[in-house]
Amino acid sequence: MPDLNEQTVRDCLNQHADPETGRPMGSMGQIGDITIDGLKVTATIGLTTHSMPIATDVCNAIESKLTSLTPGTTVSINLVTHQRPPARLGQTGLRVKSVIAVGSGKGGVGKSTVASGIALTLRQMGANVGLMDADVYGPSIPHLLGLSGRPAFAKGEKIEPIFLRDDDDSLFPMPVMSMGFLVAPNEAVIWRGPMLHGSINQFLGMTAWGELDYLVIDMPPGTGDVALTLSQAVPIAGSVVVCTPQEVALLDAVKAIAMFRKVNIPLLGMVENMSGFQCPDCGKSYDIFGKGGARDKAEELAVPFLGALPLNISLRSAGDEGRLSQELLENAAARAPFESIVVSMVQTLASRAAASPPTASLPTL
Repeated sequence: MPDLNEQTVRDCLNQHADPETGRPMGSMGQIGDITIDGLKVTATIGLTTHSMPIATDVCNAIESKLTSLTPGTTVSINLVTHQRPPARLGQTGLRVKSVIAVGSGKGGVGKSTVASGIALTLRQMGANVGLMDADVYGPSIPHLLGLSGRPAFAKGEKIEPIFLRDDDDSLFPMPVMSMGFLVAPNEAVIWRGPMLHGSINQFLGMTAWGELDYLVIDMPPGTGDVALTLSQAVPIAGSVVVCTPQEVALLDAVKAIAMFRKVNIPLLGMVENMSGFQCPDCGKSYDIFGKGGARDKAEELAVPFLGALPLNISLRSAGDEGRLSQELLENAAARAPFESIVVSMVQTLASRAAASPPTASLPTL
């Protein structure tokens, strides 16, 4: 067993992978002060806001690594925010670290609610998040979040998004862009493919998103050409496919998975929405739409299963009333399944980064 001293501890931590990049934390400047008092180790670790949703996992892994150095060692982690701005992404010039597309094979499966829930939960877990409603024909994000207004032009002819803010400003303001801000609620958008393509590119490239850890994109239902437009416009970190448990929804979910694979958008996994209902009066559970179908289909297709979202009356009411953000912030039971999904997503991104960390490139002479 090596002696327990600062250099031994630092050498151990220096090689621990940063979950965002996969590179050693020491090389990224994320290892701070280390103090040792007998067998008690206190270490300051910097973590980017991109990785904050899995902060508990990171701390547990570091504690396990340090306690294995010397029997009887106890570890205390002082977690601080490590500042690392995003680079420009793709031809759009987006300053976003990870773009997440949320899609479904058919409408009516709660895709927009899931996309909003993922974005809100990422934000509530410490990340800087934007939400883009790419469902041009049926934009519902503004209603779910209780947002209204008309985007104005910011400096440099960028479009200023509508921001979701919490009452005490303790969370990052979340920029939101949707066709729902640009057309009246009773008007229909009747566009052919080229106009749809143009609007998606404008939402991506002309919106003043700022610097984000995640941009969550609510896709239109089905397998139209929006996925192709997105795949050509910006590198997408991964996609999430939403479905309900019954077989007819799973048939369409398979098509959505095939679509993402065909346009080379990596799959983060499947989410089963409307997965059972627990009666608040008697406590009995009812599988109204079935249960477990998405998990079985994900295993069959070798796609990660991110989690199940049960039917929740309070969540449904909050969405109808434009209070989805407040409900997820205040209702731990409604938030818990989303937290599990978000942790699984970010863990998958971290695993991919660790398996293939980016390498520094030399400038071309």
